[in-house]
Amino acid sequence: MAATTRMTADEKAAARKAFYARIGEQHLAPLWERLSGLVTRSPQPAAKPVHWKYASVRPDLLAAGSLLTAEEAERRVLILENPGLPGQSKITGSLYGGLQLLMPGEKAHAHRHTASALRLFLEGAGAYTAVNGERTIMRRGDFVLTPAWTWHEHGNEGSDPVIWLDGLDVPIVNLFDTSFSEAHEEEGESPSARPARDSEIRYGGTLLPEGSRPESLSSPLLNYRYERARDTLAALQKNGPFDPCHAVKLRYVNPLTGGAVMPTMSAAVQLIPRGFETAPYRSTEGTVFVVVEGKGRSRIGDLSFEWNESDIFVAPSWAVQTHRAETESVIFSFSDRVAQEKLGIWREERGAA
Repeated sequence: MAATTRMTADEKAAARKAFYARIGEQHLAPLWERLSGLVTRSPQPAAKPVHWKYASVRPDLLAAGSLLTAEEAERRVLILENPGLPGQSKITGSLYGGLQLLMPGEKAHAHRHTASALRLFLEGAGAYTAVNGERTIMRRGDFVLTPAWTWHEHGNEGSDPVIWLDGLDVPIVNLFDTSFSEAHEEEGESPSARPARDSEIRYGGTLLPEGSRPESLSSPLLNYRYERARDTLAALQKNGPFDPCHAVKLRYVNPLTGGAVMPTMSAAVQLIPRGFETAPYRSTEGTVFVVVEGKGRSRIGDLSFEWNESDIFVAPSWAVQTHRAETESVIFSFSDRVAQEKLGIWREERGAA
């Protein structure tokens, strides 16, 4: 040790370099060289704030419809790839997002996979999603679930193109190297022929039927109708008061547990009255926002975005966010909040500087 202290700075640097090379051959690495990057004082997400204007993306999505069929693509989707995560097919550090298109008469045939999925329907009429034998017609603003390892397919029986947002926990599944998938091989009608039963009847609306037991980690509801969420938001807006950071915000829940709709993804919808500006807020959940109604402006970190209906934007983990509605606005969002909460690592800061 005394000999080491008598080394010159250049000699120490050379000795350390040789040492690191030697231990590297044994697949070892010095923690003291990496500690500050592994255990940071605050979140340092690679994901960046980003905004996709629907009016700009839509023509390219429709162009894809003329280039290949839904059958050729299996799922004709344009990935919403965060610019801070190029080539990784991620919209945030832990989630995937994309916009899916079906042309009139097309069908995306049944498959299933380990990853859980959610849909927010944006445009068109006559489209359906079917999950494990139940089919639901999708209308604008409807929030549809596809739990892990369930057979699901989509179809467009209308006369116009249909478009919706896909959100999946693929990066979380792949983090654990637990991805499986399977295509439905039978010809003709896949396992999704019957209409979905009304959720108010099946699960009692705001009352839990005696004897109900969850059979899955995900909500049993297939479709959370936008019109019901919108009516509830309007009633809460009338009664007030507004949350300074969120205005009027509701979280979608599993009616059998009161918890999040899926084990890895949370979803919410909020109403921001005209002229209302939210107080600064941040949390550790990287969040994807989709404008269902209205127009306004958001500041995420150091960037500002002016948004309109169907626009999509992202607030990375721990980025300060504020939102101002120029007209009465409704915004859907999804994130990995529930997964963080289960791990005990979720954190928020209201009135963040």
